[in-house]
Amino acid sequence: MCHPERSKESDTAALHAPPAFNLTMSLFGNTPDLAPASTRRSTPLAERMRPHTLDEYLGQQHLVGPGKPLRMQIESDDPASMIFWGPPGVGKTTLAKIIAEQTNATFIEFSAVLSGIKEIKQVMVDAEKAAHYGSRTILFVDEIHRFNKAQQDAFLPYVERGTIRLIGATTENPSFEIIAALLSRCRVYTLQRLTEEELITLLHRALADERGLIKDKLTADDEALALMASYASGDARGAYNALEIAGRLAATKPDRRITREIATEALQKRVLLYDKTGEQHYDLISALHKSIRNSDVDASLYWLGRMLAAGEDPLYIARRLVRMASEDIGLAAPEALNLALSARDAMDFLGSPEGELALAQAAAYLALAPKSNAVYSAWSAVTEDIENTRAEPVPLHLRNAPTKLMKDLNYGRDYQYAHDIEGKVAGMNCLPESLRDRRYYRPTSEGREKLLKQRMDEIERIREENRKHE
Repeated sequence: MCHPERSKESDTAALHAPPAFNLTMSLFGNTPDLAPASTRRSTPLAERMRPHTLDEYLGQQHLVGPGKPLRMQIESDDPASMIFWGPPGVGKTTLAKIIAEQTNATFIEFSAVLSGIKEIKQVMVDAEKAAHYGSRTILFVDEIHRFNKAQQDAFLPYVERGTIRLIGATTENPSFEIIAALLSRCRVYTLQRLTEEELITLLHRALADERGLIKDKLTADDEALALMASYASGDARGAYNALEIAGRLAATKPDRRITREIATEALQKRVLLYDKTGEQHYDLISALHKSIRNSDVDASLYWLGRMLAAGEDPLYIARRLVRMASEDIGLAAPEALNLALSARDAMDFLGSPEGELALAQAAAYLALAPKSNAVYSAWSAVTEDIENTRAEPVPLHLRNAPTKLMKDLNYGRDYQYAHDIEGKVAGMNCLPESLRDRRYYRPTSEGREKLLKQRMDEIERIREENRKHE
């Protein structure tokens, strides 16, 4: 018999609800704890305030509002499996539990962090046994993106036969993290971060709900609740945790009031939604890169700050700045590459937080520098030609001829030494004959490239003149 694991995270969005029993569910029945959840003060506030019906649920109205797709699927008892994709603390686990309660199904939580194929197969065997007794099983897999391909494959036959109804939760883009065969058998619902107004509503209700802090007889200033909601960054669990800490601090004061000062003390650090290996990581570096490319210095500094505050490796950022200096600025301001490399060295030498200023200096300069992707485009065209054309032999006049045999084979013949020619530019062609006169680098009129463009025009003029005299 398989018992569920207690979830490590409590995706929460709560309204008033009658006292609920904490059920330890097996495939063949529900065994209630003796104490109602509302009286177990050791249970985290976020867990105590978890809603049990869609009417209690706050947020995600694009999915669970009247006539919306997920609500219709739940109310029609549509047995299709599904994937909930969204940041932490927006209600993924809560929705899965509501579905189980509303459809009278056995709910099993399964952690992708702690479980392997052996556990998966055992749960599937138990679910098949339960199906013979008419029991319906919802298998909720938290952090399903952490399962590898073989582990995800293990679900397929049971999902196809309807032995289980799979509900997966992920903070990562399912398109990249869930195998195609499993993804095609699930409906994907995207959950959004809760707004600050929604979080403030949840905090008010926690103060007034018997499952929450009403017995502590606390009051809270509006600006204190607003501060906690702001720092939670759309995560209900983070907001509840902050309120719980603030409540403990306020309970030691005569007036038992949560002030802005107490809220600030409770908020030791902003809850930043960031996974250094996940989609948030790529979204933020993309925002930094595109802000620099668009010459928006303020946005560039902001996104840089966001990444550093969230714990991103500063040397990773430094490497990306070096890339930007070559890709988006290039020869329009060639000193940008040196500055980016210097910022990398300064960060490596000083460490945080002192070295972060060097990264900010580099980011600001790159944003304000003239932009050109001419070298980047030229290099892309070169690599494309190399890939799509045959490996042309080096023209004979460009080859070295260190032996008599090579000279007899015309190696080096008709080579023109540029320093002996007027203008230092020979008329000879240096590309393979099939690519003769191919132009890769086309400088812009930005920054230094304006001068380089003039120089290229001059070189072309001299080359044409010398060809006429060959």
